[in-house]
Amino acid sequence: MKGMAQLLHEHPFFAGMQEKHLDFIAGCGENHIYNTGEYIARENEPADHFFLIRDGQVAVECFVPNYGALCLQTLHNGDIFGWSWLFPPYMWTFDARAEDEVHAIRLDGKCLREKCEADPAMGYELMKRFARIVTQRLRATRMQLMDVYSLQWPPLDRGQ
Repeated sequence: MKGMAQLLHEHPFFAGMQEKHLDFIAGCGENHIYNTGEYIARENEPADHFFLIRDGQVAVECFVPNYGALCLQTLHNGDIFGWSWLFPPYMWTFDARAEDEVHAIRLDGKCLREKCEADPAMGYELMKRFARIVTQRLRATRMQLMDVYSLQWPPLDRGQ
């Protein structure tokens, strides 16, 4: 059976991270299975964890009045979700729901924050990885918005 440090090492988010940092972070992690339809995170509830998806699909959703749940993104094997544990007030900004059986590594946010404080070099490496993910997701959101609003090109001449 693989230890938590080995499981972290195998996940793309931690690729290339120093073994000593993975060993240090491993103490914050646990394997968890979520059943189809189960909510892993709920908007406006405490964000106490960060998740590495090992198997399965997770729908990131928001509630839209008079519409219901709107899927913003579907995450798959090798993806991560949950950076709300990084920023006060540590509350989820979206829902996350298992679309099928999801096997994930759940990392305790408070434990991770304490370890980042204790080892600033490891904390900096972790924050760089999160910044890359946030940037990728913002870029994807921008593309979705452009598609939704079907921007015309070239722009219409509004001076007439």
